[in-house]
Amino acid sequence: MGVLNVTPDSFSDGGRYASAEAALERARTMIAEGADLLDLGAESTRPGAAPVPAAEELRRLLPALEAVLPLGVPVSVDTRKPEVAAAALELGAHLLNDVGGLRDPRMARLAARHRVPVVIMHSPVDDPQTMMARASYRDVVAEVSAFLSQQARAALAAGVPQVVLDPGFGFGKRLEHNLELLRRLDEIAALGHPVLAGLSRKRTVGELTGVTDPEKRVCGSVAAHLAAARRGARLLRVHDVAAHAEALAVEWAVEG
Repeated sequence: MGVLNVTPDSFSDGGRYASAEAALERARTMIAEGADLLDLGAESTRPGAAPVPAAEELRRLLPALEAVLPLGVPVSVDTRKPEVAAAALELGAHLLNDVGGLRDPRMARLAARHRVPVVIMHSPVDDPQTMMARASYRDVVAEVSAFLSQQARAALAAGVPQVVLDPGFGFGKRLEHNLELLRRLDEIAALGHPVLAGLSRKRTVGELTGVTDPEKRVCGSVAAHLAAARRGARLLRVHDVAAHAEALAVEWAVEG
């Protein structure tokens, strides 16, 4: 899953692909490098990020979405707002990536109406400005699993055709929480739904490697995602598609 941010303030590539033309060029590059689908986001939800009004998110998102939809790969829209999700799905988005974890029941109803899968992501609260203050767990894997399982059952009951589970690496989690989730990712995979792992260029990778520039955290990101794939992740949300595609090709060859 190639990350395509059309935001001015994303932690890694903010502003670089804000125009529809730049987003289209980047999308073509990622597909050529091996991306199976694209994840398009128009609001930064990194810890501490300020909220963006729906009208502004739509102004950023819709031209880029319209530009990349004809490229022939599924396009996911990363949003937590029902009005943004509704417009994107009407335009033809194939997947809804809800970083709010379907806390708003309107999101599940929209996905059910349009018959599209939903990525359900865990965070302790649906507020980037306060989520790190809530980064406290007795057993992070058990608590994340319980939330994801509950939200998955509710989504399927609402008519969503398929759910994907995302433990939300970095979203209201500190280094020790992210490592424990990665070590025990097979427990989340055992819930019976596809698992998405998204550690690309994140602070956790920087803390482990000492690399301060997010754009230079490629090797650490690949290592983290290979560990996730070995533990059951079936979708990897990445910025550096070519590096991951090459690493996975070798991994699959070795593992048969």
